[in-house]
This record gives sequence, structure tokens and C-alpha cells, in this order.
Amino acid sequence: MNVRRTAAMPKQKTHSGAKKRFKLTGSGKVKRQQANRRHYLEHKSSRLTRRLASDQIVTGGQAKVVKKMLGK
Repeated sequence: MNVRRTAAMPKQKTHSGAKKRFKLTGSGKVKRQQANRRHYLEHKSSRLTRRLASDQIVTGGQAKVVKKMLGK
């Protein structure tokens, strides 16, 4: 007799791309890296490259979407 077991609810999987791109801070904010700092840096100013080195906080509805993708 074959009895099929089913879970009450499926588990949500973490979005693979999101977990590589975003980090959560201790207070629950979402951090992301700045774009435009991979290559062609020789024609960008030092001031710009320093500014691009800092992480940014994702705000508003985007943070909510990212947290959902991360399973938080």
C-alpha cells in the first residue's frame, strides 16, 4: 500500500542571486554594494572610486522585497 506523505506547506527557498548580493545588518537593514567599481577605473577619479567603495542601505519597498528573497 503506497501512502504519499505531503508537507502541510512548502518551504520558501532562498534566492541564490540575492544571497550573493545582499547582507543583513544586525538591526535588520539590507546592505548592498555600489555598482561601477569593477573595471575601467583608470578614468574615474579617486574621489569617485572611494565613494563607490562604501556599502549602501537598501530602502523602502525594495528592502522588503530583498528580505523576502532572503527568507527573512
